[in-house]
Amino acid sequence: MRVETTELPDVLVLLPEPFTDERGFFTRTFDAEIFDAAVGRRGASAEFQQDSQSRSRNGTIRGMHGRSGRGEAKLVRCARGAVLDVLVDIRPGSAGFGKSIAVTLDDETFRHLYVPPGFLHGFQALTEYADVCYRIDRPHDSTEDIAVAHDDPDLGLEWPLPVGPISERDRSAPSWRELLDRLDTSHGRTS
Repeated sequence: MRVETTELPDVLVLLPEPFTDERGFFTRTFDAEIFDAAVGRRGASAEFQQDSQSRSRNGTIRGMHGRSGRGEAKLVRCARGAVLDVLVDIRPGSAGFGKSIAVTLDDETFRHLYVPPGFLHGFQALTEYADVCYRIDRPHDSTEDIAVAHDDPDLGLEWPLPVGPISERDRSAPSWRELLDRLDTSHGRTS
């Protein structure tokens, strides 16, 4: 497994290296030792507590979601199909604050995305169906959910396909400016 850095501080792309032959393939989808070394903290891999999976239809956008308080670290991969995965840095004081990146995750490259606390996260399904697997470092608490509209003009996110199905929660998500009003710049967290 190889690890690459991104333009956003602390965000990593993990690249499994599958073995393929006439039977198909085998790949290690996670390696705690390699992950811990890449993050620079022994035992970081053991902090993951919950795994979830979603299935989305072509064009579906899920996001842009985040967590208030101390945030949430996650490891994201697409086990079936392909998605465009998008992150926005919402860590006040970060060199990447307000910046975004987009990374294609799919079932051919097996690329994973490590998302540290302090990011909005969302994706759009690029194939007929896409299964996305999330591994997070603490149990989900809906009282800490935050969101920003996927089509907010101030964020200027570009989605490659026409928007397909979207949840009511995402349709009614607040604007980037509303989120900025909530940011607690003295502690680098959202309130």
